[in-house]
Amino acid sequence: MLKEARVAKNLSLDDIQEITKIQKRYLVAIEHDDYHALPGRFYARAFIKEYAQAVGLDAAEVLQDFDEEKIQTKEEQSVQYTRMERAKRARSTKGGSSIFSFLPSIIVVVLVIGIVFVAWTLYQKALSGSDAEVDDRQENDEIIRNVGPEENSGDAEEDSQEAEEDDVAEMSDEAEEEGAASFSVVETGSGNSPLSELDFYYSGETVTISFDVTNRSYIDVMGDSDTTYFAAVMEENAENEEIDVSDEERVYFNIGDATGITIKLNGEELEYPVDPSERVHQKLWINLEQNE
Repeated sequence: MLKEARVAKNLSLDDIQEITKIQKRYLVAIEHDDYHALPGRFYARAFIKEYAQAVGLDAAEVLQDFDEEKIQTKEEQSVQYTRMERAKRARSTKGGSSIFSFLPSIIVVVLVIGIVFVAWTLYQKALSGSDAEVDDRQENDEIIRNVGPEENSGDAEEDSQEAEEDDVAEMSDEAEEEGAASFSVVETGSGNSPLSELDFYYSGETVTISFDVTNRSYIDVMGDSDTTYFAAVMEENAENEEIDVSDEERVYFNIGDATGITIKLNGEELEYPVDPSERVHQKLWINLEQNE
């Protein structure tokens, strides 16, 4: 009926497929009453209805004598076959599965016993090694001394005198080192670029300047004689040579970023009068005062 209506309308199966969106192989199966090729009973009825509407037939009239209950599609046959296979396999493996079901428990028990045995062995080795180490230590710690009262008293006096001499020498060296070079703030600057003045007291004949650079910064060093000793942008961790300013009475510094520049005169570190975290750009006049 459907095929005759399609041919009468001069439509091909490809045309019906385009109209209904039903695959061509299902349309062929419907025309040949091969419902086993359809995906299911519901699809059989739905496909026939769509086909009928596409060729201009009354779907209800076409489906009037159609009984989808008599159709057993390939999918349903496959489901029944699969269920039968599962039942067979379940019966065949029922006897053997009971034996293998205990295997995981047996394996776990064996592993636990093995772990406990290894831990106990390691503990016994560690305990025996600790006892041997204590015995060796006790033997090595035995010290025999036989010192007379007079000898012991003389050694104590000599040690005391040497300790006092060392303390005096150390205090003398520290005092000499402290007097070798030091800074004193004369005036603390103010404003966005504070100009401060300091005195630098030093011993010897020379005054040298060096820098430790941790941040990229501009540095300008000029003497009281208008001599420019250094003027450049220094990169982080840049190596620099010492600058000799022994001929000057005072030195001027212009520091672009004081947070990244440490100034040293004769190895003595200068502490900025103004906190660099508050004022990055700082200027300094340092008076060079030679100790007598």
